[in-house]
Amino acid sequence: MKASDLFVKCLETEGIEYIFGVPGEENADFMMSLEKSDKIRFILTRHEQGAAFMAEVYGRLTGNPAGCLGTLGPGATNLITGVADANMDRAPLLALTGQGATSRLHKESHQIMDVVDMFEPVTKWAATVYNASTIPEIVRKAVRVARGEKPGAVHIELPEDIAKHDTEAEPMTVHRYRRPVPDDKITDRAFELLRQAKKPVIIAGNGTIRKRASKQLRAFCEATGIGVLSTFMAKGAVDMDADHCLFTIGLGSKDLPTLVIDEADLVITLGFDMVEYHPHLWNPKSDKRIIHADFLPAEIDEHYDPEVELIGDLAHTLWMLNERLRERGVPDYDLAHQGRMRERMLAEFAMHADDDVKGPIRPQKMLWDVRRVMGPDDVLLSDVGAHKMWIARHYQCHAPNTCLIPNGFCSMGFALPGVIAADLVFPERRTLAICGDGGFMMNVQEMETARRLNSNIVVLVWEDGGYGLIAWKQESEFDHHTDLSFGNPDWLQLAAAFGWHGHHVRQSRDLQGILETAFNEQGPSLVVAPVDYRENPILTQRLGEMTQPVA
Repeated sequence: MKASDLFVKCLETEGIEYIFGVPGEENADFMMSLEKSDKIRFILTRHEQGAAFMAEVYGRLTGNPAGCLGTLGPGATNLITGVADANMDRAPLLALTGQGATSRLHKESHQIMDVVDMFEPVTKWAATVYNASTIPEIVRKAVRVARGEKPGAVHIELPEDIAKHDTEAEPMTVHRYRRPVPDDKITDRAFELLRQAKKPVIIAGNGTIRKRASKQLRAFCEATGIGVLSTFMAKGAVDMDADHCLFTIGLGSKDLPTLVIDEADLVITLGFDMVEYHPHLWNPKSDKRIIHADFLPAEIDEHYDPEVELIGDLAHTLWMLNERLRERGVPDYDLAHQGRMRERMLAEFAMHADDDVKGPIRPQKMLWDVRRVMGPDDVLLSDVGAHKMWIARHYQCHAPNTCLIPNGFCSMGFALPGVIAADLVFPERRTLAICGDGGFMMNVQEMETARRLNSNIVVLVWEDGGYGLIAWKQESEFDHHTDLSFGNPDWLQLAAAFGWHGHHVRQSRDLQGILETAFNEQGPSLVVAPVDYRENPILTQRLGEMTQPVA
């Protein structure tokens, strides 16, 4: 069997469904082999970065890796930002690159660079195929490492001469393993801390939206009433309508939800990644009692020193705690302050629901209307920019993985290619990307990919003509910002040029109706709305004044 044929058969055996990418000369054999596959669909993209973001979103939504493909040299370097984003945001992904013949890797040669060394800092594992007979082991290991907790990216490089070799190797049989779980003694210690506490609170991180963890978390909260603060990437771990949903934490400033942590005498972190929200922001005095429950031990940090660590499968950990609640009873907690905070946040969400203005629209109004047109299982993707902070604070979710925010590596340009992948995974759902005008233009070329695939997606661009998040942060620290303005295209002409439907929102009361129209159109639709970012410093001032307990 030809090595490139074996590579594809190994990917098929692993259940790989999609590979996104831009081929090159050095992976031509692989592409010829892939063309014969009736199990893997190749999606041609307009840039390798877009391919990586598509594979990332597929991985986040399904828990299984997709491939993103580039050739050697510039093809590989174009992939790296999206691969790094997937790795830090815990999305399983396979980065597949070609390489020159092994006969020239040791010397100066056209487009030759050490791609594996380049990918090592942004992947869980990276390897070159030097022997065709090792392909089954390499692919099996790559997928296993990518899927294993915590999920992430892996890289496989296939040199062009190795791809042509013959081999008698066959794909390996896929065997899954059960994750380890905490022992009873350490779980009893954690339960004793829960029994002693009066004002506990939960911080739910990225790990709670994977596997069965959300189901067990909801059962735990329904039994105890303990409130849940979700990080940006844990939205939907508990239903937004549940009394124990305390919405989102992660802003750099004090906010109403973080006041609940101030009052807490025990913080239970579940699947928490400190790349999202560093503990020095919520535990500045390093005096909080902490239970850490996650797939991996806690990162060493002076502001994060758990008394008990429950290491193992998170869903099973929560099940063990739920069993103890059932057998030993539910402790008596004082959680009235959590309910008061929730009511205050609900009032803030609705504050501008009835805005009726011409021109720029407040972020709060935008997200109120977006939530009204999106169903409980529909999927929203946020790009990175000032809008991301508003989405994190004001857009709440009913179910896990219905709001995807890149919040580990935080790369702009994520949402447009990402929403194309979301539509492939869930064609029956509404899929919406919200982008700033800066982030949207970073991967604008993928509009053609969406049109070619006839993706039923909507992209909502918040237009302010500049890098709004940088301006917001500079103003907060220096009372002014540097020149961050840029021009924009004629949006409706841009949409027409790519074969998209196009809409421009002129008045806030029209936004909801225009979004409904866009979702009912066949094919991709672009909705552009001017945003009133005068709300940014207003929010900063209010957050800076939040130092008192929740009254």
